[in-house]
Amino acid sequence: MSKVKDFLAEAGVFFMATVDGDQPKLRPLGAFVEADGRLIFGVGDFKDVYKQMIKNPLVEIAACKPDGHWLRYTGRAVFETDYKYAEQMIADCHLEAIYNEQTGNRLMTFHLEDASAVDIAVMGEGENLL
Repeated sequence: MSKVKDFLAEAGVFFMATVDGDQPKLRPLGAFVEADGRLIFGVGDFKDVYKQMIKNPLVEIAACKPDGHWLRYTGRAVFETDYKYAEQMIADCHLEAIYNEQTGNRLMTFHLEDASAVDIAVMGEGENLL
């Protein structure tokens, strides 16, 4: 898992794809934390992405580093039941202005299960990272 974490950290921004009916939806993300041996991601409970993931938890994350290598991290999103992960992400990623009692917004955190992660060179073979 540390190879995936390092890749995402170096890339900075990564993209997550979900499905909305029969239409793929892609959006940029940048926040994640490592906790309990897992990479934890988050989305707002007020966003369409959250509703899409509830209906279809299969997602794909893609990122690209400056050297041209890119990552495909695919799996089934499993939402965390313990809000400690959201609290950690809010603090570590400085998201307090978005997720607080005044806004009423709640950060829903998740990790990927049944996942695969491949580091792919622009003109080369992929390397499994998990």
